[in-house]
Amino acid sequence: MKESLPMARVLTRTHTGDYFKFLLGHSRRNLPVVSRGVAALLLVLAVVVGPAAPAAAQPSLAEIEAELDAQWLKLEPVIEQYNKVRSELKANQKKAAELDKRIAPLSLQASLAADEIGEVANSYYRTGPSSELNALLKTGSPTSLADQLLVLDRISKRRQQQIAAVVETRDRYLAERQALDELIAQQKAQDEELAEKRKTIDAEIDRLEQARLAAYRTTGYSGGSGASGPCPAESVGGAAGVAVGTACAQIGKPYVWGATGPNAFDCSGLTQYAWASAGVGLTHFTGAQWNQGQSVSRSEARPGDLVFFFSDLRHVGLYIGGGMMVHAPRPGQPVQMENIDNMPVVGFKRVG
Repeated sequence: MKESLPMARVLTRTHTGDYFKFLLGHSRRNLPVVSRGVAALLLVLAVVVGPAAPAAAQPSLAEIEAELDAQWLKLEPVIEQYNKVRSELKANQKKAAELDKRIAPLSLQASLAADEIGEVANSYYRTGPSSELNALLKTGSPTSLADQLLVLDRISKRRQQQIAAVVETRDRYLAERQALDELIAQQKAQDEELAEKRKTIDAEIDRLEQARLAAYRTTGYSGGSGASGPCPAESVGGAAGVAVGTACAQIGKPYVWGATGPNAFDCSGLTQYAWASAGVGLTHFTGAQWNQGQSVSRSEARPGDLVFFFSDLRHVGLYIGGGMMVHAPRPGQPVQMENIDNMPVVGFKRVG
């Protein structure tokens, strides 16, 4: 019996098809024998293969969502720090461009003025004063060459003082430009460092998101779509009404970190986009938006106010009344309505 088991393994792997052909080739009078042979073969196969090993338990949807939430708690502060660096970098690059516009004419003005002094002096000493300068000198009634030279010297000194003022302003701008260049270089380095850190966590988020989508396909569930009900929960007019209406119109669009619309958003990108439609500029960074608004209590909150979450201000939504907001939650969850009490509220800010 010990020797027959290896033969059975060989049979099942290489000769199963030939064996069944052999069995089927027998005449009908040998059918009972064939049946007994088939039964014996099936018994051997059952012994060799054995019962199937139990499949590893797949995580439930709730477990996958919980793991995604845990990973998101790590990633969202990184993204907001990235948004901070990016917004500051853009602001400083804009300042640098504005300084360049101021520096260029000042440099030209100083250069032209210096050239002008040189030309006047050279012309005077080479050919005598021009008719314009001669008229100016005669206005002071100079009676001698020494008097004429004194007048010219005074003109030159006044012009030099003007040049000195121009050069001083230009040099101050150049110093500011140099400081900005250093800051921009630091921010670019921070941007690259955060990008690398974000890649690591993004890869894990993507892995979990694929597991989440697979679980949804298995169960036929399409994933959470946020709270139902009218949007906005309370009607409001003016600029706040425009912002709220714009936010409500984005429901269902995907979350993409760093996105500011119109096809995808992150949390501060959505609030920036909503209020931009009402003519109010917000920085694409939750911390900056916190400082751009006026604090209001929860009892005073009204549609259009920004509502912030967590002690580090990592998340923001647009309040729409009735304890509800529109926000961009995280990857895998589109822009949606949600009860503000599903996260720890730290405050409300009014803009516009």
